[in-house]
Amino acid sequence: QAQQAKFLSDVENELEELVVTITQAKKMVDLIKGAATKERERVDKLFAEASEVLATFQKEVAGFIEDGERSMLGEAEADLRWKEERRAKLAQCKQNLENVPSTDTIYFLQEFQALKAAMEENPSPALSFQNELNFTKCTQAVGAVKDVLSAACKNQWDHLQGKGIDGLSFQEMEEGLCSPSPSARRSPLAFIIDLDSDTADKFIQLFGTKGARRVLRPMPHPESPTRFINCEQVLGMNLMNRGNYYWEVELIDGWVSIGVIAEDFDPRESYSHGRLGRNEKSCCLQWNGQNYVAWFGGFESAIQQPFFHTIGVFLEYSEKAVTFYGVKDSKMTCLKQLKVSRFVKGQFDPFQNKINHQFASLFLCKLKPAFFLESVDAHLQIGPLKKDCVSVPKPR
Repeated sequence: QAQQAKFLSDVENELEELVVTITQAKKMVDLIKGAATKERERVDKLFAEASEVLATFQKEVAGFIEDGERSMLGEAEADLRWKEERRAKLAQCKQNLENVPSTDTIYFLQEFQALKAAMEENPSPALSFQNELNFTKCTQAVGAVKDVLSAACKNQWDHLQGKGIDGLSFQEMEEGLCSPSPSARRSPLAFIIDLDSDTADKFIQLFGTKGARRVLRPMPHPESPTRFINCEQVLGMNLMNRGNYYWEVELIDGWVSIGVIAEDFDPRESYSHGRLGRNEKSCCLQWNGQNYVAWFGGFESAIQQPFFHTIGVFLEYSEKAVTFYGVKDSKMTCLKQLKVSRFVKGQFDPFQNKINHQFASLFLCKLKPAFFLESVDAHLQIGPLKKDCVSVPKPR
């Protein structure tokens, strides 16, 4: 009986503990459901707001295209009508003159004067928009928004899944900040570059903040103390002063140089000294139509590699190095690394010797991405990055 009483007492205690734990479990279930419901409502609200922002942007872009088409089309159609009417009038006057009998001198002079007056009529005014259709920039603008959204969505999803440095947040990508931890020291951040219109030479046409092309006619850029005046160059707005950075550039056409330049470089320098890599304040990788060439301090080093449409640039402040990659099908080929190296007895390379003596001083400066469009047909586009190439391999 004593054993039975003890057993029943244990059961009662167990039941009481279960009541307590069940109550706690119910509270936990309710807490999870409540938190999930609130989070879902907040997320739905944010998605609705984001959709509204995109819808507004879409409406604004569509309106921009319609307004541009309306104004330009009206002017172009008026110019077309004037030209057609002038052609018809001149043709009629010419026909009338040809139909005058050779013996009727007075009638001939009248028709001749009419043709002469038609020829001397004031020409139609020049088209105000010339050949620039400003609404054609909409595709690039919307494409840039799409690329940013795609990158942000992927990176935030990776962040939610806890993938660490390979799942960088959009804010981290945009700011280009670097983790100081040794384990992440060699992992670059995808560097978001916007071209600085205040630095573009007058013979460079910009397409939004991502595209640049060299043109024959000067562009009506406003005066700016940071604008290049002797070299067809343009800089990125973004500064780099510590950490690791990685960006990619598409070579669309022509001869293009891609590199970095010191923030305090004088844009009024002469052509011979102001070009990327022809001074100690900049370095670059140049495509000259036949092969790649690395430049620094006026010294060059030819590179025997096939042409790559996509060039990746990896800048490491900690290593005082700039590495250029050819990117194709998510694979990266190291084209050239600029970095101080040990002297090898019996070998003398003027380019590497220049690097060894002066390249490290470049990293005492704040640097900016820089681009030189050398030929008149040169055309480049910034990024977007190939998603599998954010982790940059070190050249061996």
